[in-house]
Amino acid sequence: MPPSVPSLPRRVARILRTSLFAQVACALVLGILVGKLWPDVATDFQPLGDGFTRLIKTIISPLVFCVVVVGIAKAGDLKAFGRIGLKALIWFEVASTAALIIGLVLANVVQPGSGMHVDPSTLSTSAVDAKTGGGSLPSTTEFVLNALPTSFIGAFAENSLLQVLLLACLVGAALLHLGHTKVPQVLPAIEQAQEIIFAIVGFVMRLAPLAVFGAMAVLVGQYGLGVIKTYAKLIILCYVAAALFVALLAVALRMVTGLSLWKFLRYIREEMLLALGTASTESVMPRVMQKLRKAGARDDAVGLVLPTGYSFNLDGASLYLSIGTLFIAQAVGVDLDLGQQITVVLVLMLTSKGMAGIPGSAFLALSATASSLGAIPAGAVALLLGVDRIMDSMRVVTNLLGNCVAVFAVSRWEGALDIDRAKRVLDGEITVVEEGIVEDAVVEDAGEAAGEGDVADEGVMSARLVKEGVPEGS
Repeated sequence: MPPSVPSLPRRVARILRTSLFAQVACALVLGILVGKLWPDVATDFQPLGDGFTRLIKTIISPLVFCVVVVGIAKAGDLKAFGRIGLKALIWFEVASTAALIIGLVLANVVQPGSGMHVDPSTLSTSAVDAKTGGGSLPSTTEFVLNALPTSFIGAFAENSLLQVLLLACLVGAALLHLGHTKVPQVLPAIEQAQEIIFAIVGFVMRLAPLAVFGAMAVLVGQYGLGVIKTYAKLIILCYVAAALFVALLAVALRMVTGLSLWKFLRYIREEMLLALGTASTESVMPRVMQKLRKAGARDDAVGLVLPTGYSFNLDGASLYLSIGTLFIAQAVGVDLDLGQQITVVLVLMLTSKGMAGIPGSAFLALSATASSLGAIPAGAVALLLGVDRIMDSMRVVTNLLGNCVAVFAVSRWEGALDIDRAKRVLDGEITVVEEGIVEDAVVEDAGEAAGEGDVADEGVMSARLVKEGVPEGS
């Protein structure tokens, strides 16, 4: 007897119940509608996005610590870990410099700010001061000192990733020095803590649709869609620049590892959509770390490269800063010569490294760049206030993809990447099971064909075993 085919409403309900991607996509659309139709009410949903981000941030530091310590201890080679760090920094510098140059070249060709004829005297720096909270970017010395913890617990309490990374390296090195015979229970305990944290990530991720809904409602309600018309040329240019840079990342990934960036995008589609909705790459760091490990990247490479990239490899921000600097110069009628544009690149190479975690960091970096040139009024930075939030999506996608590609590339460079497993995962040949949900089309069909209840469970299990290469009946 042929199996019954579920009705369309049941299939839709099942997808919404089991697919995080579908849930987040629906929340994204609903958030835009609510923000457009009821802008005054939409701003009340701000706590939804903020609350989710807070929950995720509580997990990031202990997760990074556990992954790095376990990675070092299992790799058994501290020198290899040092090589991974050095190669990561080289990759970061090359990638962010390429992003800056792409931005400058396109801004010179398109000239997004030409014809605006803005009078600098009419612009006030008070709005920028309010955005940045009167802060400033740290100097190189301050940046290095801030990466050194003053307290073991304080590094976790302040959620300082660079400090947590340093502590994790020290603990991992100490475990290697003492050996498993002197501290036999420490490493298993850290591994168990890591599994507990990943389980917590699964619980928190169930709230992701609410966070996306709240964030999008607030964005559209506060800024509206009219700002897109006003800054259309600048917005389009930034997104085109991001697309070109992502294409460059795809070529680099293919050349270095043989992997497809487009297949990887499909693999992390839920995380990418969540990052877009919340305008935060931090909100997806735990899940992305987990997926990179499942895709064949070694623990020590994932644990070091990805968190470090959040501070040193802000490719999307680099694109935005280079284009933004030329935009405000063109808008106020300042013509920057080649020497001044080279100065822009050099200054942004430094200022972009200290941006992570600082409120209004993009405006602080732009202000620092304008001050170093001496030709652009500081108040001109205010021209970007209305469009900055619209650029978050571009920055988030480019930053996240840039750091993920860096993990694969550095892992391959160091011999810490299982290429065969990575290809099989990205091709869907290895079933990925998360939070008890099997995310494979073949498995879904098996469950639907079998029906509900225990029979469906048997169909799912059978398909899973076949998919993993285990004969039925074993």
